Amino acid sequence: MTMIWNPSPNFGERSLPITMLVLHYTGMQSGAAAIDWLANPASKVSAHYVVDEDGQLVHMVREEQRAQHAGLSYWRGVTDCNSASIGIEIVNPGHEFGYRPFPEAQMDTVTRLVAELVRTYAIDPRNVVGHSDVAPTRKEDPGEYFDWERLAKLGLAVPRPREKLVDPGWPDAAFLLALERYGYSISDGRAATVAFQRRFRPENIEGVIDGECRAILLSLLLEYEGGPAI
Repeated sequence: MTMIWNPSPNFGERSLPITMLVLHYTGMQSGAAAIDWLANPASKVSAHYVVDEDGQLVHMVREEQRAQHAGLSYWRGVTDCNSASIGIEIVNPGHEFGYRPFPEAQMDTVTRLVAELVRTYAIDPRNVVGHSDVAPTRKEDPGEYFDWERLAKLGLAVPRPREKLVDPGWPDAAFLLALERYGYSISDGRAATVAFQRRFRPENIEGVIDGECRAILLSLLLEYEGGPAI
């Protein structure tokens, strides 16, 4: 893929091997503003890549370096997601400035970039996640319009379970324990539930634990975690 090199000074040394991809939206009014902010030393934030709405790919931090994109975060036992991940910012104004679907040209570049990185670093599809997954109390991105199924069809992300779903009838406390087993921090149970819904049931993200949520989570645990240990 062709790309523009626009370096950010906001990076450090990794303390963990690369095992994750974290997808974001920029949440700013324009792609140019987002890139300028990520390249500004005063911002103290960065990402490895930015994908503009027209599909243009901007490289800002070298993959071997630790970019500053995830902040306070947690996923599947990892508490320094910045050290373990590559961060991809996807230009979109986000919920604050007029959240909208991601254009085809943009999604095409995102898909090709994710495919290349998953192949290069042998990243488990369970570890291709959104910022809201690793920081559910703080973040909503890349949001409910992001086409996770497009990645899932290529084996690049976990698909939404749709067949043979059975509601296990867990009480809410058991659901949260199962959610923690899958990978989420449950320090704020409602926030974790909303993040899970945004990822696996984006048409209904009210934060209420219902039979469909329980059934989806049970299916994920059976498929990827060897069954629920709750």
